[in-house]
Amino acid sequence: MYTTILVPLDGSPRAESILPYVEKLALENKSKVIFLSVLPVSEFTKHTDAFHDIIDGFKHRKEEITEYLAGVQQGFQDKEIDAICIIEYGAVVETIITVAQRENADLIAIASHGRSGLSWVFYGSVSAGVLQRIDRPLLVIRSRNI
Repeated sequence: MYTTILVPLDGSPRAESILPYVEKLALENKSKVIFLSVLPVSEFTKHTDAFHDIIDGFKHRKEEITEYLAGVQQGFQDKEIDAICIIEYGAVVETIITVAQRENADLIAIASHGRSGLSWVFYGSVSAGVLQRIDRPLLVIRSRNI
């Protein structure tokens, strides 16, 4: 049913709580899994205007996330699941949607922090943003107390 599953990850245990669900779906459907990490530009520009500091921040974070994603990918490959990693820069919600379309993902699987009420209004939610704009199935699990 799902041939390609896109899994946005930010390196947090909360985001990783989607992984057991993705693993099961991928094994049952012989799906390819794409692990995506989006590095928001604002993360690197909020503390400095110095161009070299921004570039150094990008390089350092990309190295960290590359290593992290490689470990997640290896865990899936060890279970004979076809998995690849993509790292992008930009606005998180828009980039998830763009990559899903570009890679022809049948499903986006994401963990939500489970915010509600005023917390959601003030902080927003990546999963809610994707849900409002995506044109394909979205699996969202609530991850609490992680």
